[in-house]
This record gives sequence, C-alpha cells and structure tokens, in this order.
Amino acid sequence: MYSKNDKNKERQRRHERIRNKVVGTESCPRLSVFRSNAHIHAQIIDDTKGATLVSCSSVELKLEIGSNVEAAKQVGTELAKRAQAKGIENVVFDRGGYI
Repeated sequence: MYSKNDKNKERQRRHERIRNKVVGTESCPRLSVFRSNAHIHAQIIDDTKGATLVSCSSVELKLEIGSNVEAAKQVGTELAKRAQAKGIENVVFDRGGYI
C-alpha cells in the first residue's frame, strides 16, 4: 500500500517525464489544469518566455461549487474566450502527471 507521500512522488516523476516532451511555444502554448478539492484553475503558458498568457479559475468566476463538472465547463469556456481574444488557436495539454 502506498502512502500519500509516495503517490505524490510518483506523480511528480510522471510529471517530469511529461514536461520533457510537452513544451509550450509561442505558436502552440501549454494548457495546464489544476484541480483541488474545492476549485479548478487553468492557465495557458508560453514556456519559451516563461509567461502565463491567459488564466481562469472557479475562484475568479465566483462559482458556488468550484470543483464539479459544471464548474470545469464554465472555466474552460471562459478560458477559451480569453485565449481567442488574444489570438491563441492551438494549445498542447499538460496533464501534470495525473490520469
């Protein structure tokens, strides 16, 4: 049986392997999603500049329940609107070592 710390170390190793392959460029930035028990956060990142281009979260949208499927849809829709406004058409998805 794994302890919580061991599971997180394994996830971090998977994330490092993924990040060696998944790199956000100016033409195709990286979409990173973080989900906590209470909220969901998403951001589009240009790794060549080391800058976040667009971000959105359920905290920012002031959703009552920020960690369910409906909240994820609203965050994704708002993030897509903001990305299109900045001229971002394509992104590469970074799952962060999670399933």
